[in-house]
Amino acid sequence: MKKRGERVSRERRGSGLEEEPLKTEGRNIQEKSPAQTIEDYQCSGNVELDFPELCALHGMREIPLVKLKQPLVSSPPTDSGETEDGQILSENPVTTWCPKPCLQVELENEDPQSAKKIIISGWRVDEMMVQVLNKTLPSLSNLQCLKMWRTGITENILTSLRNTIIMCTNLRTVILEGNPIPEQSYHILMGEDSMINHLSLRNNRIGEEGARLIGSALSTVHSANKNLLTLNMAFNCIGDEGAIYISQGLRFNRTLLCLSLANNQIGDTGASSLAEVLGPFALTHEEIIERRQLMVDQLSSQAVTAVSKCEGSLSVPSSSSIDHMNKGSKSIPKKKDSLKKEEKPAASQTVGNAGKKEDAKLAKKDTRVTRSRGGKSGGKDKSLSGSEQEDKSNCAQKTGEEALNPLLDPDIRHADGKVIHPGNNTLISLNLSGNKLTEQSVQKFLSSVVGQDEGGLLHFFLNRNCFPKDCDAFLKILELMSLKDPLNKTSSGQGDEEQGQEA
Repeated sequence: MKKRGERVSRERRGSGLEEEPLKTEGRNIQEKSPAQTIEDYQCSGNVELDFPELCALHGMREIPLVKLKQPLVSSPPTDSGETEDGQILSENPVTTWCPKPCLQVELENEDPQSAKKIIISGWRVDEMMVQVLNKTLPSLSNLQCLKMWRTGITENILTSLRNTIIMCTNLRTVILEGNPIPEQSYHILMGEDSMINHLSLRNNRIGEEGARLIGSALSTVHSANKNLLTLNMAFNCIGDEGAIYISQGLRFNRTLLCLSLANNQIGDTGASSLAEVLGPFALTHEEIIERRQLMVDQLSSQAVTAVSKCEGSLSVPSSSSIDHMNKGSKSIPKKKDSLKKEEKPAASQTVGNAGKKEDAKLAKKDTRVTRSRGGKSGGKDKSLSGSEQEDKSNCAQKTGEEALNPLLDPDIRHADGKVIHPGNNTLISLNLSGNKLTEQSVQKFLSSVVGQDEGGLLHFFLNRNCFPKDCDAFLKILELMSLKDPLNKTSSGQGDEEQGQEA
């Protein structure tokens, strides 16, 4: 019996039948665990495939669903803006509700790898889920908006999300609403390395301390945020002190266009501080010292560029250039001898040539006169060497960068022993609806708007405050802003043309 069994096993080995269970067993192990850890997993950019797989690698028992939303072809694209209630609008907002935790994904087109908006709404995001998002979101090359509503995040989770947002190349809109954090550290989303353009922090119970941190993130004497365009802080409780901190952040911020502080319990004290920043204001002692230091740095940089120019013009010629000049000088007499041999034409030819030479001289004179009358000619720029042109362009870039610093504003003036700054003319939309403003603070806003020469406020929301609707100061503000609004100018011009055609 043993010999027979050995004979059968030898036949199976020769036919290769015993190798099949080994192969199938190894294949089953690879299918069960293609990636042992979350670090080994390579994301494909398809949220519907990557998100559940990463959740499974973390050992989650309940994996949130992934709900895709196809783009609406009929809906026209709209730019990100701000409503009167302080809401930041975005393209095709997703408002669907799911009873179970789900990750809502809005696609740019039919391609599953074209996710442009991620929405997490109404379920808790813990440390494990943050690790999944840290792996998933940076792989979405088309991601433009991240919205998190009532997710129960903490300060550590917010810090981790900040690091993830930095890695997302095209993520420019972050909506973090209904997420109160005791530390109120929302300012970490507005650092100098942040590329966020639109930030919404509605209904987060932000108080005085949070407003102080956000105001410092907007700008200080030494630094300023240069990417944030819209900031929505509606439905918080910053009060008068918080509004003062925000106004301090607006002193030297020249990027923010739209600011919403609706429903924040702001009274006349905080509103007056905001109004002061919009118009001419006096620099503090610390700001004057920083301004002088910037001016010294500017003069030193100009001196360095002047020295570099002088060194470039007084450079010693190389041996190869000297040899080339010597060879050129030796070849000049030969050309003169050849010209002397050809200087004996016939008499008739000399008369005609003389007339031609005189015509040529007159033509040259005419061109010189026209160039001198026309101002600077383009020939001077062309005659400059490449290094000189580069120096001119570098100087122009440096002066442009320095002009962007509000402390070096050319319109700063001295009056009554004070250094007066022209104010913030960059902010075009301010929402103070639902606060405690009276006619006193509105009058201060009117004087600030009148002091704005170019730019300045175009939209000013003051509904549901403590002053009558027919307030003279508010009506004058609206009239001034309507005159500055370019859209109203074009519409009024078209209306005049239509009336003229009808007449």
